Amino acid sequence: MSQARTVAGKATPRGRFPHVKVSGGFAYVSGTSSRRPDNTIEGASVDELGTTTLDIRVQTRAVLENIRDLLAEVGADLGDLVSVTTYLVSMNDFGGYNEVYGRFFDENGPARTTVAVHQLPHPHLLIEISAIARIPEEER
Repeated sequence: MSQARTVAGKATPRGRFPHVKVSGGFAYVSGTSSRRPDNTIEGASVDELGTTTLDIRVQTRAVLENIRDLLAEVGADLGDLVSVTTYLVSMNDFGGYNEVYGRFFDENGPARTTVAVHQLPHPHLLIEISAIARIPEEER
C-alpha cells in the first residue's frame, strides 16, 4: 500500500504531485527547493535597485531543512536517506553546495548524484533535490 502526502506549512507543490510518497517501506521525496510557503525563495533577494542576489549556500541549507521536515511527517529523518539526486542550474555552484551538504552528511550518508540542468521552475532557484529514505521499522 502506498500513501501520498502534501505537508501543511510547506510550499504548495507547483503541480499535481505530493511532497512525499510512502511505498514499500520507503519515502520518495519529490523535487524540493528553498521555496517558502508564501512562495518567496530563501537565498534569493532583490534590493531597492532591483539587483538580484542568489546564494547557493543558503538555498542548499534550506532545501535540506525542507527535506528533513518532509521526512519527519512520515517518521523518518535525514539519517534515513539512502539516495539523493541534486539538480543545479550551474556547476559553478557545486563548491558552495558541496560545502553545505558536507555539514549535513559525511561519507556514510546517502548515495548522491548531482547534475546540471538548464533551468528550474523559478529563475531564482539554483538548486532542487529529490530523495529516497528508508522508513524505520518502528514507524511503519
